[in-house]
Amino acid sequence: MSHAHAADEAELVVSTDNHVRLLRLNRPERRNALSRSLMVAIIEAMLDAEEDDEVRVVVLTGTGDAAFCAGGDLKEMRGNDEAGARFRSPMNRLERNVFEVVLEAKKPTIAALNASAVAGGFELALACDLRISHPGARFGLPETKIGMGANFGSVLLPRRVAPGIALEMLFTGEYIDAAEAYRIGLLNRVVDAAQVLPAALELAGRIAGNAPISVRRVKAVALRGLELPVAAALRQDPGANPYLSEDRKEGIRARLEKRKPVWRNR
Repeated sequence: MSHAHAADEAELVVSTDNHVRLLRLNRPERRNALSRSLMVAIIEAMLDAEEDDEVRVVVLTGTGDAAFCAGGDLKEMRGNDEAGARFRSPMNRLERNVFEVVLEAKKPTIAALNASAVAGGFELALACDLRISHPGARFGLPETKIGMGANFGSVLLPRRVAPGIALEMLFTGEYIDAAEAYRIGLLNRVVDAAQVLPAALELAGRIAGNAPISVRRVKAVALRGLELPVAAALRQDPGANPYLSEDRKEGIRARLEKRKPVWRNR
């Protein structure tokens, strides 16, 4: 079996180009549903991206045009139920922190939603910083329709959109289209289906062109600051300090010399 063929059969295909790490969910025959092994692969790939100094932005996408991710693998769940396996709540599972690992990434994350993102797939999209999709995609948390709990979505959706809008989606379990998702601020862009990944990579490239220490800093300060009083938020000092970095001096020099800066990430 050739290496390329092996990569195509991996549940998660990982590639890097120009400081952008692309993670592609690759179970198109199951609408990229989150098997336990795929969740573990996402956790590993996110942690690898965090540790790799060459990576500045992470983009997540799915294979095919049926779904970005259909959430938990219901067939896998039914099989386990029929086998008498014990069903564990989301926070009591080995792979419980897949959404948190994405949410807590220090580097910017972009979800290139190649198609619909529902249930756990929508939760994975909510864990990312930015979201891009196309008019044909639909989004939602159908958990109340199948007796589940939408644990991560119940916490994150009211932080991403107005609580009343979030609660309506959670209570009804009904899907919204991309136009509505854009209107309520869930999507940063709606583009043609063929442009979703290129648009996400173009945006990732623009972010990756900026000072990496500064980008990580503004992400940390902005997101942690949401949960703090203003006075405490202003006094945060997470990670490397851009004001004291070599890159700050280089950035100012480059701007004055009208050239592209060469970031050293220090």
